Amino acid sequence: MTRVGDSAARILRMPLVLQFVKFGVVGVSNTLIFFLVYTLLLKVFGVWYVAASGIGFAVGAINGFLWNRAWTFRGHVGDALTPVRWFVVQTIGLLVNLGLVYLFVDGAGLGKLSGQAVTIVIVTLLTFFANRAWTFRGHAESMLAETPVDR
Repeated sequence: MTRVGDSAARILRMPLVLQFVKFGVVGVSNTLIFFLVYTLLLKVFGVWYVAASGIGFAVGAINGFLWNRAWTFRGHVGDALTPVRWFVVQTIGLLVNLGLVYLFVDGAGLGKLSGQAVTIVIVTLLTFFANRAWTFRGHAESMLAETPVDR
């Protein structure tokens, strides 16, 4: 008989799940950095809010690229186009985010927070799998070997 804690620990050792958890941790750090930069530029330096938002987004995206390359997808064999692919995925993620939140709030009548919460889940899944398959594509064997599953 296995305990629930043993099952949860086994699931977290699965390569895909572990990568997704790492991706989520990096995403949280991106968001915190974005809001910190945005707030500093807006409140301390008086930067126009749209410019502050763009700069904050860029700083968060750079943080995400560096941490995901070094930690989440460390089995990745990079090339000169890796940062470009990251930028493309981030930009598409941002556009999908904007479209979905509008659709959920104005189209489906969800509340602004609820609509954004649903959107975050969808966009996080889409960008994780896009980054895993395209941005940080690596040798499948090396990515799977990073975290062996107990048998």
